[in-house]
Amino acid sequence: MKKRSKIILGVVAFVLLIAAMLTAFFMLREKPDEGTKSISIQVVNSTGETKEYKFKTDVLYLRQAMDEAKEKGLEYSGVESTYGLMVDTVNGEFAEFNTNGAYWSFYVNDAYCNCGIDTQPVNDGDVFKIVYTKS
Repeated sequence: MKKRSKIILGVVAFVLLIAAMLTAFFMLREKPDEGTKSISIQVVNSTGETKEYKFKTDVLYLRQAMDEAKEKGLEYSGVESTYGLMVDTVNGEFAEFNTNGAYWSFYVNDAYCNCGIDTQPVNDGDVFKIVYTKS
């Protein structure tokens, strides 16, 4: 009987030790960074359909935010130039002025961006729009 009590006591102590270790692990583990800026990137295609990507970030510039939005499904590409990336394709839709008279317009909080995506600052609460525009 005494031997059985020691075994039961040992098992209980072991279970409590495991529970304490798991609790410490979950409380002290490194938590993923979410970012401090809440932003939105909206893509308006040639038919007027809008796709929105909302997320939190700590990036400084729009291109970096667009790279993070790739995890949410945003696709884009273009040609590198001395002014940065000249976007010609967004979510599979090509727009290049010399080819089809169209281009991608970039807006921040409903104002036309005065910077390229490589230098357009990102601030908390910003709403970016990438709009298929045809002249």
